[in-house]
Amino acid sequence: MGAIFQSLGRTISAGVVILIVIALVAGTFGKMGEYAWWTFFMRWLHVLTGIMWIGLLWYFNFVQTPSMPKIPDEQKPAITKVIAPEALFWFRWAALATVVTGLILAHMNGYLGKALSLSAPFHAIGVGMWLALVMAFNVWFIIWPNQKKALGIVQVDADAKAKAARMAMLTSRFNTMLSIPMLYCMVAQQNSGL
Repeated sequence: MGAIFQSLGRTISAGVVILIVIALVAGTFGKMGEYAWWTFFMRWLHVLTGIMWIGLLWYFNFVQTPSMPKIPDEQKPAITKVIAPEALFWFRWAALATVVTGLILAHMNGYLGKALSLSAPFHAIGVGMWLALVMAFNVWFIIWPNQKKALGIVQVDADAKAKAARMAMLTSRFNTMLSIPMLYCMVAQQNSGL
């Protein structure tokens, strides 16, 4: 059992195997030819990638950023050169995957245009989608370019590095703020919360 947990790839593979066993026992695979199954599967992918995206957003804002001043200077490169770039890789691609799977899901369910135009009865999901689109834009076009400067992936002078770090932090905080109503709107649509 220990060998499974010593490798992230084996851990993920084991999770997929457990999922397949559960699906076989439940008889889910017999429904794979049905449209409803594929919309469910797309929703599952959307939730899975969304958890990674927002989980990393909250990690940056609740753990990494507040902890950095407490870390001795000689230990900070472990974060800035190793952990942060890796986390930002998964963060930005999870944002993209969440948006893409969400748009596909809305299209499969027939409400993409109505939600994006905030038409009834898709106000809640529409607002959530627009908030997510703003957040994903921020990830790719503000946070990531500024983090590359702040982390030294792109070389800039000390003043530009400090400005980039501040802009990335403020935009990340903005996204954290938006994540609260965005998640509420996403859940509210199917649960009559708005």
